Amino acid sequence: MDYEILRLIWWVLIGVLFIGFAIMDGYDLGTANLLPFMAKSDIERRIMINAVAPHWDGNQVWLVTAGGALFAAWPTVYATAFSGFYWAMVLTLFALLIRPMAFDYRSKLEDTRWRNAWDWGLFASGIVPSIVFGVGFGNIFVGFGFELDEFMRSSFTENFFDLLNPFSLLCGVVSGAMLTMQGAVWQKLRSGAPIRHRASIVARYSALVTLVAFAIGGLWIVNIDGYQITSVIDPNAPSSPLNKTVVVGEGLWLSNYSQYPIMMIAPVLGFLGTIGVILFSGTHKDALNFICSSLAQAGIIMTAGFSLFPFVLTSSANPTFSLTIWDATSSFMTLAIMTGVAAIFVPTILGYTTWCFYKMWGRMTAEQIEQESHSLY
Repeated sequence: MDYEILRLIWWVLIGVLFIGFAIMDGYDLGTANLLPFMAKSDIERRIMINAVAPHWDGNQVWLVTAGGALFAAWPTVYATAFSGFYWAMVLTLFALLIRPMAFDYRSKLEDTRWRNAWDWGLFASGIVPSIVFGVGFGNIFVGFGFELDEFMRSSFTENFFDLLNPFSLLCGVVSGAMLTMQGAVWQKLRSGAPIRHRASIVARYSALVTLVAFAIGGLWIVNIDGYQITSVIDPNAPSSPLNKTVVVGEGLWLSNYSQYPIMMIAPVLGFLGTIGVILFSGTHKDALNFICSSLAQAGIIMTAGFSLFPFVLTSSANPTFSLTIWDATSSFMTLAIMTGVAAIFVPTILGYTTWCFYKMWGRMTAEQIEQESHSLY
């Protein structure tokens, strides 16, 4: 296995981790987004919370693992992104820190104000990451203002508020809507009446917003300056982001689809998945509804990845310093060892996760909340 194949494998694996996060932790974030609005009483809110309770902490590991994989496989990307998006990362982490406290402390007291405060805390822990992740992806398309010196040290020409450009905000809407859709279809799958009925309505409308925003983003990106490598890069050469030439031009983000037509499966999957949610939300096919939503998450994220390929982080200050999968990875030995470890532990983790879902399956109802009031969230 040569260096080029290892680099490509880790591009795929990191993409899988982000897709896994959107599907698995996405229904946690989506549930938090809906909690103060979809539930009409304390019992109903507890139904929604306990519908995700058995798995939320395990689902969060997808994000931790993705961050760890970035650090190990793409250290230059990790250092540049976490420095450039520092305040966005801090905002997201503080929002996520609220979630375990809210889950554990909410039901400790029966005071209405106490529980309402934690409910809004859960909402913040869901909506902030949902939007920030999309804004971050949007800025990769637009380009972020960073430069690299000869020692691969980053310097930045933009701040947090520069991230809030119109296209990136649209990507935030796509991300927020699709994760809300994921939360709604999960509640439809795992909660009893009346949450299940309301969730079907919310799933349909959030899928419609996702569909429209995703379509607008596709039309908008035609008029956004894309990046393309014009120099010859040896995919088996040691990493050096400074040894390439990059041009910027309108519509270049779509060039991969003409070069690799099979990539069209990603946007098609994104559209068909959201349409499937719209069609099946009013039926009793809850499992199929969840599968459609999950395919939509995968399709939308793959669309972003395929459009950017081989770029991972783009620089608007100096396009030549943009980071790609061919020149920003760890050494051959590091990737080889990581691949061996991943080949053993990824199937193990997936098997364990599947077993957990099998053992803890079932709908959450008001009767269960009342019977096990002191042992549930």
